[in-house]
Amino acid sequence: MSTNAVAQPTTGTEDADAALRIRAMRERIDAIDTAIIDLWQERATLSQQVGATRVAAGGTRLVLSREREILEKFRTELGADGTQLALLILRAGRGAL
Repeated sequence: MSTNAVAQPTTGTEDADAALRIRAMRERIDAIDTAIIDLWQERATLSQQVGATRVAAGGTRLVLSREREILEKFRTELGADGTQLALLILRAGRGAL
């Protein structure tokens, strides 16, 4: 073991330099996760407001063509996992079908 090798069980490495880089990257990941959660909640609220406004004006609860556009956008940008993500996002905004 070298003199600058310090056990870093939370990073999965004993290399001090690598552990420092990993902690910095994880801090950024945590910040991104917080932003994703905030945006998810904002999007769900807006989607619920859109649905309520549409129903109050005599429209339908859902607009399937809009949902298809969103699904296609996520699929195109992210592949098959994007479709699954879009389905979760849509459900968060409108509830289960």
